[in-house]
Amino acid sequence: MSDAANTMKMLFGVAGIYGAFMYYGVLQEGVTKWENDAGERLGRAWFLNTLEALANVIIGAIGLMVTGGANMKAISFQKFFLTGGAQVCAKSFTSMAMIYGVSFPVATLAKSAKMVPVMIGSILLVPGTKYTMRKYIQVAMIIGGTVLVNMAKGSKKEAASEGIGLAFLGIALVCDGMVGGLQGGMKASYKELSGGNSIKPYELMTFTNLFMLAIAFAVAMVMGEFLSGMEFVLANPELLLKVSTWALCSAIGQSFIFFTISTFDPLVTTTVTTTRKIFSVLLSIFLHGHKTNELTWAGIGCASLGIIGEMTEKKSHGAKDAKAKKKRQRGDATARTAVSASMEGPAGLVGVGTGRALCKRTAGATGAGS
Repeated sequence: MSDAANTMKMLFGVAGIYGAFMYYGVLQEGVTKWENDAGERLGRAWFLNTLEALANVIIGAIGLMVTGGANMKAISFQKFFLTGGAQVCAKSFTSMAMIYGVSFPVATLAKSAKMVPVMIGSILLVPGTKYTMRKYIQVAMIIGGTVLVNMAKGSKKEAASEGIGLAFLGIALVCDGMVGGLQGGMKASYKELSGGNSIKPYELMTFTNLFMLAIAFAVAMVMGEFLSGMEFVLANPELLLKVSTWALCSAIGQSFIFFTISTFDPLVTTTVTTTRKIFSVLLSIFLHGHKTNELTWAGIGCASLGIIGEMTEKKSHGAKDAKAKKKRQRGDATARTAVSASMEGPAGLVGVGTGRALCKRTAGATGAGS
């Protein structure tokens, strides 16, 4: 593939992720704050996430059909259920936090600190777990920046309501922190059941969202949100359009993420999605008129530095992993060349015997390392 074609594909992926998810953020804030003439709000988080998951399932299923279908024998429904459950809880509690008064900038910045519950859990449950000072500083900067942005509002009028919202945001953060580990287990299970193949992007998107849809729908029905939510949006066409566009943006954005992951290194996607959060916060401030002062900008700057630090750390680790992988591949190639050369000894039988001995040593070394 030429450099020009690579550049065009990258620009296409970046534009799609930025466009879809920045508009998604704008719409999410609009949907949670929207009021009809009577001053009523939708306020049904599980209903909203049912619609969002449904849109993702539809788009994911289309992508799955186009890319050759799913390997059903390798799909662990239990693993997908756990992963989907953690993700839909994280999304729903974030929506509930915003419904209870937490601003989009605060929610977005706080969600970038998902390493906090992971770190706390690892330290408490896994003896000997240690993190670098850089990791502690980065997390502290994200949390500190978020606190500054929240404090900068200075209004105590809805303090009690917002306190509940912040509690929901904390629960969402814990759920977010669980997703990585659960997703890792699910991918490992898929690889084992498929004979060493990695899960395809649209398999991950479709089946994760399928379980998110099932869980969100069940909870929405039990809580009485689904039917009343449908009645409310159908009675308010303006809100119906906002909700539908919001759910569609989520699905389109996910597709662009999977396109970028499958075409380029995952670190490219990490860089794009991380910087997108910062720009989404800025866009929200300008479009929704959030009050800003010196404290607000100091908080955004502090949290942004922490987020960028996390991104560059991942990039550095990714480069080291790639270098180690290449080194292993070169070592394997050298071993194969040595075996081949030994098999071609001038005395025939001596060469074969040496080759067999070297093969045994190589096999033993490979077994010990795996």
